[in-house]
Amino acid sequence: MKFIDEYRDPAKARQYAQAIRQMATREWTIMEVCGGQTHAIVKYGIDELLPETVTLLHGPGCPVCVTPVEQIDKALEIAARPDVIFTSFGDMLRVPGSRTDLLSIKARGGDVRMVYSPLDALRIAAANPDKQVVFFAVGFETTAPANAMAVYQACQQQIGNFSILVSHVLVPPAIEAILSSPNNRVNGFLAAGHVCTVVGFEEYEPLAQKYHVPFVVTGFEPLDILQGIYMVLRQLEEGRADVENQYSRAVQRAGNIPAQDLIREVFAVVPRKWRGIGSIPQSGLGLRAPYDAFDAEQRFDLAVGQVEESTACISGMILQGIKKPFECAAFGTRCTPEHPLGATMVSGEGACAAYFRYRREPAHDN
Repeated sequence: MKFIDEYRDPAKARQYAQAIRQMATREWTIMEVCGGQTHAIVKYGIDELLPETVTLLHGPGCPVCVTPVEQIDKALEIAARPDVIFTSFGDMLRVPGSRTDLLSIKARGGDVRMVYSPLDALRIAAANPDKQVVFFAVGFETTAPANAMAVYQACQQQIGNFSILVSHVLVPPAIEAILSSPNNRVNGFLAAGHVCTVVGFEEYEPLAQKYHVPFVVTGFEPLDILQGIYMVLRQLEEGRADVENQYSRAVQRAGNIPAQDLIREVFAVVPRKWRGIGSIPQSGLGLRAPYDAFDAEQRFDLAVGQVEESTACISGMILQGIKKPFECAAFGTRCTPEHPLGATMVSGEGACAAYFRYRREPAHDN
């Protein structure tokens, strides 16, 4: 297939749904670990095509959503300073911290700018040598190469007024945290295709063996997801636990080696706290020497302590696949995209935002 509409063919989708119904002989639970896949599932009603024996859970696949409140508060404190130009992707601007958000800081006079690349922020720094320019480096492995390149170029070009506030997280440790939880009920995973374009899928193979759980690297269109579900179910029904690649048009087993080399040059693996989940060992990236001179947390004297999550928001349980958005008492009433209680409602990849936009009620038992 060459064109996007071919991946959205209703007739082929129904054929896959029928094959899935014939394949599933018992109850199975599958988790997709990507907010983009979550939105596609809800938008196109993919879960409504499945038999009641197959349950889809939405995992912590939204990097905006899992950025902890403390990190948002650090961004807010930096952005409010008069000598700072704070830059970020647009999806971070309305994510609530403990008191406010970046758009509110901008409304009060802070120089907060939306950019499309960290290299845009680097150019702003070069053009404004009298200002400290900070980029909010949020994301999974997918965005790490571009952020690493911005820091690498800042070092090479000696642009000393540029820094990044790092909140990078890694997918495999989060999956292991889910699998090792006593509350785990996931039988198989759809691995995020865009992450695997960078890092490949070799890291999933030890997890598949250790926990005897199948993984299928999956794309983002309806037929991608349905085929990924079918491939996971085929493994489960056959008693296998392998790593397979549905998204072969974009992903290779070893991934993008030059991008991985750049990430390792600039970043080191560190512990990281995930919003709503807690600290996960070796699940994040931090700047290594000599690039740690570009670490905004070291550059600014920040006074941000631990922050308690809102008790009205169950985003932590949603990110772990324990609850669905419509199971939250605040969903669609006290919590909306205009007035979000948590990041899963405000982020473009958040599960709550997907359900608010495309569906307000559950699809049978899924």
